Amino acid sequence: MKNALCERLGIDYPLFAFTHCRDVVVAVSKAGGIGVLGAVGFSPEQLKEELDWIDEHIGDKPYGVDIVIPQKYEGMGNTSAQEMEEQLWKMVPQEHIDFAQKLLADAGVPEWPDGTTSMGLMGWTEATATPLLEEALTRPGCKLIANALGTPPAEKIKLVQDSGRLIGALCGRVKQAVAHKEAGLDFVVAQGGEGGGHAGEVGSIVLWPQVVDAIGDTPMLAAGGIGNGRQMAAALAMGAAGVWTGSLWLTVEEAHVEEAQRESLLNATSEDTVRSRSWTGKTCRMLKNQWTEAWEQPDTPDPLGMPLQGMVTSDGMRRTATYAGVGDCQKVAFNPCGQVIGQITEKESCRNVVYQMLSEYVDAVERINNLMPEA
Repeated sequence: MKNALCERLGIDYPLFAFTHCRDVVVAVSKAGGIGVLGAVGFSPEQLKEELDWIDEHIGDKPYGVDIVIPQKYEGMGNTSAQEMEEQLWKMVPQEHIDFAQKLLADAGVPEWPDGTTSMGLMGWTEATATPLLEEALTRPGCKLIANALGTPPAEKIKLVQDSGRLIGALCGRVKQAVAHKEAGLDFVVAQGGEGGGHAGEVGSIVLWPQVVDAIGDTPMLAAGGIGNGRQMAAALAMGAAGVWTGSLWLTVEEAHVEEAQRESLLNATSEDTVRSRSWTGKTCRMLKNQWTEAWEQPDTPDPLGMPLQGMVTSDGMRRTATYAGVGDCQKVAFNPCGQVIGQITEKESCRNVVYQMLSEYVDAVERINNLMPEA
């Protein structure tokens, strides 16, 4: 399964695994794909610790880092992260903080040990993401940078490319893909609306070929709805240079996840997800529960824009992840995932997931080849 992108990155298969877990990054890269560490929520010090561990365990295999620099956000234009955060807190109504805290308390989710009720900006601005990028660029094994929201600033693109690395970005619309290409990005990740996290409204099977046609020789990675080799084969048949997967790795053996959260994901069907602004301020696909429903009621606060909503809810993110099995935590937990979660019903190792996908891919290709008339 070699292609030009695989050659440039030094990987055996065009299988990209987005994950917040360093163990998954290492396991997928060692299995022949490439792990991409989602850095949002990390401080520069925490990211350094994670990358130190990856560098120590991954050997000579490559990996990537995914950051979040949205094109538009509240408070945009400030350069100091501290000054920006001070100004942004002035824009957060106390009503929103109280509402979020009440939802957590009613579900019996323990408070954070130090008594704080927010993790701050969490890397959702240029000021907070830049130090993360700079840390990633100190690592020889980091071969690609991805921006999860919008086209990165021109100076960031130049910084990454001048270092000899590839840089790309996600999109959910054709016009966004074209903007990525015109900005000179090395690859584009086209994510259909069924994908987890921040995704657009157009379905994958419609979006992918349109993006391929629109960006020409710029490689497109297909995302949204890929959980087995048949779906991988479909994406490559439509012109994708590889597949970008996320939900697939949420429940693997190597994932750092509490068992209660893993069970919520393994038991979910494809109908159990919803697109909601209730956690980040931008439309994000996740498991629906009492939290997502509460923010949609006419007599409750409307979600704020990014990054304000994340400042309100970040305490809930860490508490529901840490205390996943306590009380009714899963009724208010943040579980971002795509509709493909309905296909994932067993806990497996990353290596088994990779090899199963490749086996299914080969079977799918052979099945199509057998439909061709003999010469």
